[in-house]
Amino acid sequence: MTRTTVIGLILLALSLNLLRVNGLGSIRQTTEEHPPTSSDVKAGRCSYTFIVPQQKLSGALCLDTKAAAANQSEVAALRAELKRQQEQLESLQTLLQQESGFVTEMRILRKESSGMNARIAQLYGQLLQELIHKKDQALEQRRVESLLLNATALQVSSNFRELEKKYGTLTSMMSSQSQLIARLENQCQCKDESQSDPVRNSEISNALQRDQSALQQDIPLGALLIPSTTASPSTVQPVISSPVTKTSGPWRDCKDVLESGETTSGIYLLRLQSANRLLQAWCEQNQAQGGWTVIQRRQDGSVNFFRTWEQYKQGFGNLDGEYWLGLEHLYWLTKQAKYKLRVVLDDWQGRRVFAEYDSFRVESESDWYRLRLGQYRGNAGDSLSWHNNKAFTTLDRDRDSYTGNCAHYQKGGWWYHTCAHSNLNGVWYRGGHYRSRYQDGVYWAEFQGGAYSLKRVVMMVKPI
Repeated sequence: MTRTTVIGLILLALSLNLLRVNGLGSIRQTTEEHPPTSSDVKAGRCSYTFIVPQQKLSGALCLDTKAAAANQSEVAALRAELKRQQEQLESLQTLLQQESGFVTEMRILRKESSGMNARIAQLYGQLLQELIHKKDQALEQRRVESLLLNATALQVSSNFRELEKKYGTLTSMMSSQSQLIARLENQCQCKDESQSDPVRNSEISNALQRDQSALQQDIPLGALLIPSTTASPSTVQPVISSPVTKTSGPWRDCKDVLESGETTSGIYLLRLQSANRLLQAWCEQNQAQGGWTVIQRRQDGSVNFFRTWEQYKQGFGNLDGEYWLGLEHLYWLTKQAKYKLRVVLDDWQGRRVFAEYDSFRVESESDWYRLRLGQYRGNAGDSLSWHNNKAFTTLDRDRDSYTGNCAHYQKGGWWYHTCAHSNLNGVWYRGGHYRSRYQDGVYWAEFQGGAYSLKRVVMMVKPI
C-alpha cells in the first residue's frame, strides 16, 4: 500500500467518526426541542427525524481522541509495513541498478560478439577464396602437364617417323659399306698378320672413320625430346669418332689392347667376337691397372641423355667426351667373357670415389637389356644393387616397377626400379646441389645424395 492510500484510509475513518458524533448530537437536540406529546404516545407510534447538516471542513478538525486512540495501533502497523515496503523498494532499486550494469555489459559483449562473428566470416571467406584459387592453380598445372605430355608424344611420334626415314637411308648406305667390312674382316683373321701391315690397316681404319663421318653429316639425329638444362645444343650428333690412337687392331676389348702393349688411353677399334661386329670405344689405361672399356661418361653436360629406346640401344655422344656405348654393344661385349664393372664418381669439391662389382652383364633386347650385377666393393657406397635384375627403361619403353614412367621423372634412361638410387644418365647440373621438381640429376644416392648432381662419372668394364 502506498502512502497516499494510507492517508486516504485515515481521512475516511475520521470522516465517519465525525458523521457519527454529529448525528448523535442532532438526535439529542431534536428530542429536547420537541418532546413527545400525549397524542403521540397515545397513538403508539414513534417518528424520528434526522437532520444531518452539510459539513464544510475548514481549518482544524476536532477529532474524538478516544476513536483516534483506537486506530493508533493500526497506524503504527501501517507505518511499519510502509517502512518495510520502502526498504524492499530500495533493495529492489539497488538490484535494478546492478542488473542495469549487467545489461550494459551484456550489450557490450553482444556488440563485441557480433564484431567477432563478422571477422570470422571475413576470414572464412578469405580462406575459401584461397582454397578455390589453389584448386584452380592445381587444375591449371595438371592441364599444362597434360598439354606438355601430348606435345612430347607428338614430338616423339614425329621423331620416330623421321628415324624410320633415316633408317631406310641407312639401310641403302649399308650396302655400300659391305665391301669395306669384308676387307676389315680379312685383316682381322690373324692378329699377327694385322700387325705386320700397319700401313694397310691404318688406311682401312681411316676409310671406316671417313665413311662414318660422312654418314653422320648426311643423316643427323633429330632434335632432343626435351631440352636440357645445360648449355648443350638442341641437336646432338651420334657417336663422333676421333682418330684412333694406334693403327693396329681391332681388338677384342680394351684389356686385349693393354696386353698387346698399348698403354695409352684413347679411342681404339674393337671387334666383338660373339657378334662379329666392329665398334670404337674409349680405352682407359691409366686407372686401376688399365684395360677398362668405357661404356658411359658424363663430364660437362654437352650431350643430352634424355633419349629414346633406339638411341640407347645403338649408342650416342662423343667418344672423347660424353657418350653412351649402346645397350646392344653392351650385350655382345659382356657375352664374350665374364666382366666386372667399375664406376668412378667425382664431386664438385674434388673428391673421387669408386664402386666396383665383381660381375656385370646385360641380357638381350628380348629381355629388355636386364641388368645382372655381382657383389659390391669400394668407397662410394652401393647405389646400383637396388637396380639389379631390373629391365632398362626409356621415355618410350616403360619397363620399371613404378605406376608411372620413371624415365619421365628422372629425365634419362636407366635400369629403373621405383624409381632410382642412382641416375647416372640424368640431367647434368652445374655446381652440385640443384633445385628441380624431381630428382633428375646425375646422382649416386650413397655419395652426396639424390639432390646432388655429380661433376664427372665414368662407367667402365673389364674382363675378369
